[in-house]
Amino acid sequence: MIIEEIMKTDVATLFPTDTIADAMNVMEARKIRHIPIVNDEGHLMGLLTVAKIRDATPSIFHANEHPEDLKKPLETIMERNVITGHPLDFVEEVAGLFYEHKISCIPIINDRKLVGIVTETDLLRTMVELTGAHQPGSQIEIKVPDLAGKLSDITTVIKNRKANILSVLVYPDKTDEHYKILVLRVQTMNPTALIQDLKQAGYHVLWPNLPGISL
Repeated sequence: MIIEEIMKTDVATLFPTDTIADAMNVMEARKIRHIPIVNDEGHLMGLLTVAKIRDATPSIFHANEHPEDLKKPLETIMERNVITGHPLDFVEEVAGLFYEHKISCIPIINDRKLVGIVTETDLLRTMVELTGAHQPGSQIEIKVPDLAGKLSDITTVIKNRKANILSVLVYPDKTDEHYKILVLRVQTMNPTALIQDLKQAGYHVLWPNLPGISL
């Protein structure tokens, strides 16, 4: 999946000469926490966040004492060193940028112009959709040797049970580098028979495998 498929294109923007008060009004009206700052050509100049506004404005208990703070132009407080993405970037690559740099949004640029924005909420929603966690089903975790063909063999067992696979995730076994953990979501609320088939086929089912419960 590429960023173009999940980014918001209806982006609220402001100019560097707009004021902090302008930004606060836009954030309140649009219920957003990030505003890209652009010039007349639509080129990204900076990024304004709720955190930047909080740092630059007085406490709500003393707002009347410093009304001039709200009249400051955004160019005085906006973040200028902005990490950006491209519409054709892969979602997982952009998620890695969020994780590595501890950021909460990325403006999306194409041909030097702002064309969209992706927030941590967009990534979370996408992760839920990709894993099928929002659909009724059951999760099965299987420990397999890191060898070619294992996933194909397991999906054959599932196919024979006529169970539909909603999603498949693969990650390394932290305790043994020669193994992988397969996480499958299947469209069945009772995976007991399927798990029995997997175990009979010699697979190590990690979950569900609760003590005292016969599967």
